Amino acid sequence: MCVDIIMRFKKISLKNKPRAGFFSALLLVMSIAANGSMTALVDLKITGDWAVKVSTEAASGAVTTLQIAPPTIITVNAEKFASLPIFNPKTSGWAKGAQLSGIRAQETTTPWLLVPDSLELSAGPTAAAPIFRRSEDYEIDPQWGTIGRLATSRIKAGQPVYASYRHAQLRLDAVIRSRAGEIILRSGQPRAAAPEPPRVEAGESLLAHIWLPGQLTKLTADNLFPILETTYPESPKASPGAAERLIPKALEKLQTGERLRILAWGDSVTDASYLPNPALERWQEQFVTRLRQRFPRANIELTTEAWGGRNTASYLREPPGSQHNYQEKVLGAKPDLIISEFVNDAGLKPEQVEERYTKLLTDFQSLGAEWIILTPHYVRPDWMGLTREREVDEDPRPYVAGLRTFAREHNVALADAARRYGRLWRQGIPHSTIMLNSINHPNARGMTIFADALMELFP
Repeated sequence: MCVDIIMRFKKISLKNKPRAGFFSALLLVMSIAANGSMTALVDLKITGDWAVKVSTEAASGAVTTLQIAPPTIITVNAEKFASLPIFNPKTSGWAKGAQLSGIRAQETTTPWLLVPDSLELSAGPTAAAPIFRRSEDYEIDPQWGTIGRLATSRIKAGQPVYASYRHAQLRLDAVIRSRAGEIILRSGQPRAAAPEPPRVEAGESLLAHIWLPGQLTKLTADNLFPILETTYPESPKASPGAAERLIPKALEKLQTGERLRILAWGDSVTDASYLPNPALERWQEQFVTRLRQRFPRANIELTTEAWGGRNTASYLREPPGSQHNYQEKVLGAKPDLIISEFVNDAGLKPEQVEERYTKLLTDFQSLGAEWIILTPHYVRPDWMGLTREREVDEDPRPYVAGLRTFAREHNVALADAARRYGRLWRQGIPHSTIMLNSINHPNARGMTIFADALMELFP
């Protein structure tokens, strides 16, 4: 049986959400070819647990039903751990114990991939080896898939153990209109984190992505990501532009060739040592490269001051002589332009933003430094109070609203990366698929979004 939800995407807003209980979708979308040209309208309709009917309004009127392969459940036998740490129930889930390799992401594990009841720990790699008991010998975080021994366990410190278990993977499939006008499904490569979408060849049109986030019993509308736009719709530049109004001294130095000292200040997303090539891929590196292209005379000196897992309050608390003392490492750098990125400030309420950021602004103004605030990227949906990754244009975090208000009322430049992240779903991209740690560490593409937001400020 097919139950339809009809959503008109011409002027979609959060007010037009489908009613709860509807699990299929008729999605009227514009398909864009690889060269950016409009090719067709496409309808997507869930007609079975794993079936999607796809039809286009092109001249060929192609209609087909695609069978989507359910997430594959992988079986791991006798994964060896040279030793197990003591299980720590008081820390983050990915750090409570040893991480199962099948679900490991960058630094963390990806939650909900492990089939919890499938885990078996034994003293050896063979079926005859003694089996350990959960809650007596070891404990597990079933969401994050981390394991550790208990203090009273039969598992001794330094004793090898072997884990057998089953787990799912993440996958992003593509619905493509071929050069011949046929609608085809191209499966993505399953991964434990940050799955890449399939390649679209020249002459083909990407119609939609199908998002398979681990263990699923059937498809719903939340798994369908039609291509509504290929790029963020850049707004026309106001006159005078934001740079002229809000960071005029920096702009003048870019134009005249006088040295411009830029300080990129932030947390792990600014440090970004987790990237394969930080020197090229970090947002600040991409931004400075593009500034030099736009302003041929630019003489830019870039400094990065970043502290993973910390926020602005952490810097303000550090004593003199500390590696991350605010007075010495931020103000002491004597920058001309400060660009701040702190997703770890996201717990702040608007009134807290006003209080803390007013202090920062006063300090920066005393130096004669100008300031650009980057709004943060989207992170794990449940960490943002979201239940899905579609129809998420508006960032629900009070911190982001506080930043926008602060910047507007204090005439501070704002590079609104959050607004760009909120539209990724329109480009067929669930935002969690570009998080290397499945939480909040963007990949190089995610870093480019920050650079895009920064460049929007400049003429």
